[in-house]
Amino acid sequence: MLEAVVFDMDGIIFDSERLMTRCWMELDKQYGIPNVEDVCVECLGTNDEETKRIFLHTYGQDFPYERYEQEMMHLYRKWISEGKLEMKPGVTDILSWLKQQGIKVGLATSSRRVLAVEEIREAGLLSFFDSITCGDEVSRSKPEPDIYQKACQNLGVKPENAFAIEDSYHGVRAGKSAGMSVIMVPDMKQPDEAISNLADIVLPSLIKAKDFLEAHWDFDRQN
Repeated sequence: MLEAVVFDMDGIIFDSERLMTRCWMELDKQYGIPNVEDVCVECLGTNDEETKRIFLHTYGQDFPYERYEQEMMHLYRKWISEGKLEMKPGVTDILSWLKQQGIKVGLATSSRRVLAVEEIREAGLLSFFDSITCGDEVSRSKPEPDIYQKACQNLGVKPENAFAIEDSYHGVRAGKSAGMSVIMVPDMKQPDEAISNLADIVLPSLIKAKDFLEAHWDFDRQN
């Protein structure tokens, strides 16, 4: 039974993963950070702590991650203020439909709460969400199930009655480990065979995800 849908944010609600990768690539021009685009792809779906671990593992323990990350975020916020952070196609349509049906809507993002709430509010989407669960509120990052388990608890639903909508490998694994059904809408990285088989369905956009959920919802009500 479909009671709730929980969205990832970066790469699902916003085209933020590409924007943040562009910021890191700007730093590469200044400091010379080899293959930083590939490292950003490896970090998709992870929280700040895990992202830092991946960068230090790749570039060495003396890599000045904190300084570079601060510069990257300064540029990221500057570009957001200039209107460069775009919503993914179909966001408002699927959120509006879910609210109209009385289906609970959650957010489970690896981003920090202060950043996530700011971005959701500035986009005019805050009223759509019944609960927002963030990466700095759980001890383990995706692909562990913690954030989706907490998101379902916050919504008051059982994981087996909820869908997660994810773009990253880590996110798909987290949703499935939590016991949820998972719709994958790939963004920067297409799924391999293993991830395609793990997700309940892989769809090209939120527009198609809305069509799928609408059909699923109609089936639930008829049975």
